[in-house]
Amino acid sequence: MTIINKEKCVGCKTCIKYCTVEAIHYLPEEKKCFVDPKRCTECYVCIRKKVCPLGAMETIPLETFYHQFQHVMSDPVENHGVTGVTGRGTEEVKTNDVTGRVKKGFAGFSIDMGRPGLGVYLKDAEKVAMAMAAAGLEFEPPENTPLSSLMTDMKTGKLKDDCLDYHLLSVIIEGNCPISQMADVFRALQKVEKEIDTVFSVGLILRVDENGENLALKELDELGIPQPHRGKVNVGLGRPLCTL
Repeated sequence: MTIINKEKCVGCKTCIKYCTVEAIHYLPEEKKCFVDPKRCTECYVCIRKKVCPLGAMETIPLETFYHQFQHVMSDPVENHGVTGVTGRGTEEVKTNDVTGRVKKGFAGFSIDMGRPGLGVYLKDAEKVAMAMAAAGLEFEPPENTPLSSLMTDMKTGKLKDDCLDYHLLSVIIEGNCPISQMADVFRALQKVEKEIDTVFSVGLILRVDENGENLALKELDELGIPQPHRGKVNVGLGRPLCTL
């Protein structure tokens, strides 16, 4: 865990401006800074960048699995052991033309929670996951996306109770549903966004026809959601999987 050595700290407050989630505070009565363990995401930015001029920023061993999960998910240079991907441990169907994770007739969702610079408690990630599951989303398995490894029930999106109070820099909820249920998932997101204390962005993954079109995008107009004006495109180098 990230701590500040009080014997070295002189209260200069230099470290405070570097924290991405405002987890470092100043104690006027002690004239020292400290790290709020409930707010810290264990991203280790302050450690890697050596932001304290006196070297007061230190770490102690991460004792629990959830602390280790928190660190690996929040530190962009860490490799997630199960998926083998750094950062948040997922490729977010960026290689869909190779993997075929989102097939024809389905809509993929990639919900990026916590950014920019706000963080996300897993209890809020659970709320969003459960709302999407109830609307028809089927989650990616743990070997593709780390959050699924914390689920006690992949059908409902329920997370383990003892992980809910952990704070991560960000986390991604991934899954897909038949296109016929895409609007239901968006409605669930519109409702649950008012029930959480963080932000999220929605990544929508759709197959296009030979003209680069997908009629399902018109459903966004009916939901009052602006159609995307930018995105990432798989060029089809992974054929024949891209035809699935």
